[in-house]
Amino acid sequence: MPKANPERQSELIASNWIQLREPQNIVSIGLLVVPIMGLSALATIKIFNIFTAFSLADFGLTAQGISATINLKGLAGLMGLLLGHEFLHLIFIPNVIRSDKTYFGVTYSGGYVYSEESLPKLRYVLITVAPFLTISAALPLILGLLGRLTPLAEILILLNSMGSCMDLMNLGFILSQVPAAADITCNGTETYWKRKD
Repeated sequence: MPKANPERQSELIASNWIQLREPQNIVSIGLLVVPIMGLSALATIKIFNIFTAFSLADFGLTAQGISATINLKGLAGLMGLLLGHEFLHLIFIPNVIRSDKTYFGVTYSGGYVYSEESLPKLRYVLITVAPFLTISAALPLILGLLGRLTPLAEILILLNSMGSCMDLMNLGFILSQVPAAADITCNGTETYWKRKD
C-alpha cells in the first residue's frame, strides 16, 4: 500500500478535510477485525444453510484432525477469488481507466485497490462493500438456486467473507463518522472526509 504523503496530508487539512478516526496499531485492528470476520463468516454460512447443511467436514476439519488437498483447481479458484474481489472494488471507482490516482496491487497479505479520487460517501460505501455483497451474499444464493453450491465454491466464498473483514470494519467507520453529504478521499492508509459545499 502507498504510504501517507505528508505534503498531501497538510494540503487536505488546510482544505478542511477531516481525518477518519481509525485504529493505529495491529492489536487494536485485531480486536475489531476478528469479531467482524466471525460475523461475516456466520452470515455467509446462514446463506449456505438455505440450500445445504454446512459441515466443517467439507473443509477437512474432523474429530480425527485436519486434512486438506491442494490442487490446481483450488489454486486457480483462490487466485480468481483474489482478483475478482479487488476487481469488484475497482469497477465502481468512477473513470477508473483514466484515473492517475487509482492503483491496484498485491502484497504478502493479499491484493488491494487504492484511490486518491474524491468520492461521494454513497459511492465510497458501494466500492467498500461490493466484493462482500457480490461474492459472499449474492453468489451463494445464485449457486444454491442453480444447485451448483459445491464444497470448493463454499470454501472460496467463505474465504472471501472472512477476507472482507477489513472492508467491513472500514464501512463501520465510514457509516459512524461521515455525514451523508460528504466526500471521501485517501492518503496512504489514512482516510479523510469533507462536507459538500
